[in-house]
Amino acid sequence: MDRKRRPGSQKNPSILSHEFFIQNHADIVSCVAMVIVLGLLFNSTQPLASYFVTLGHNTTSIFTQQPSTVRYNYGIRDLCVVSFYTLICIIMHAVIQECALDKLNRRLHLSRTKTSKFNESGQLLSFYIISAAWGIEIFRRENYLNTFPSTWLEYPHSELTYFTKFFFIIQISYWIHNFPELYFQKIKKEEWGRRITYSLLYLIAFSAAYLLNFSKVALYLAVPHFIVEALFHFSRLFYFADKTTVSGFGFTCWAISYVLVRLYSVIVIVLTFWFGLADNRANKTVDLAKGNFNTYPVRMACLIGGSLVQIYMMWNYINLQQKRLKERMELEEIAKKKRLDQAKKEDSSASAGGGKRTTPQLRKKKL
Repeated sequence: MDRKRRPGSQKNPSILSHEFFIQNHADIVSCVAMVIVLGLLFNSTQPLASYFVTLGHNTTSIFTQQPSTVRYNYGIRDLCVVSFYTLICIIMHAVIQECALDKLNRRLHLSRTKTSKFNESGQLLSFYIISAAWGIEIFRRENYLNTFPSTWLEYPHSELTYFTKFFFIIQISYWIHNFPELYFQKIKKEEWGRRITYSLLYLIAFSAAYLLNFSKVALYLAVPHFIVEALFHFSRLFYFADKTTVSGFGFTCWAISYVLVRLYSVIVIVLTFWFGLADNRANKTVDLAKGNFNTYPVRMACLIGGSLVQIYMMWNYINLQQKRLKERMELEEIAKKKRLDQAKKEDSSASAGGGKRTTPQLRKKKL
């Protein structure tokens, strides 16, 4: 799958070497995932393989609930599921890279730095679009748009539908898979800090929402954020493709919507953790049996943590806008200097041409 040789790589790297593992990592991971899936076909290995492939911790009671309303909780078995779907994310990353992004890179002839950013935006764009569509479908199925107060009135949301739980499993798996991809894709160490930072923030946010049963507020925050981020990376791809008209319009829409989503996120965080859950404290202590974590320390940690993340994102946004403004001013200054130099050259050529025309006239006067 991922057999494309990178510049400077060995033609036939030795087995078990770093280069061999990097070039063939998708095939190796695919074999591991296939072994797990094949385990479902045999009675002796089916119970063990099901721990990795299927969702566990089903809480549905066939005596008190309808079979159509299957509900799930979380538990230690989720670690096996996350590890398996992390392998699937690595495979899908390689498929998107080879089938789409590598072909586009060969057409655009980008530099190495731009190629790395182009690949990053292409991967994130595909994931953000899928995640946003998935989240919207959860809102439609669960009728969340008309029941926002239930975010705190019906807390804890300890039992999730299959569709919702699988959403959080994929989110956690995807952001975990970003860490080995730094090695598989030979990302420059200068980019490691930025990529590790946002991957870690996503991983902590979704893991905390999943484990503390704040899945509903996480969906309210994640879906608008994914839509805005998809718009940014969509515009970024067109920017690298030199489609300045489309990218300029996209960046303008992103700049406006980004600020609005940050304001919306702060409002949702404050309404939920400062006002809503403060009035809905069934227990003053953590109740693991019921999955209730609505205590003052937990709420303050979520409130402060969520607010700090929004401040951090706005700070990066302001720095980015300042950087773009500075680059635009520098380009305008360079263009202005070029126009002045061109005008000076035209004046000097015109004066030189005028001197040549007057020379014969002077000679006639002398004669």
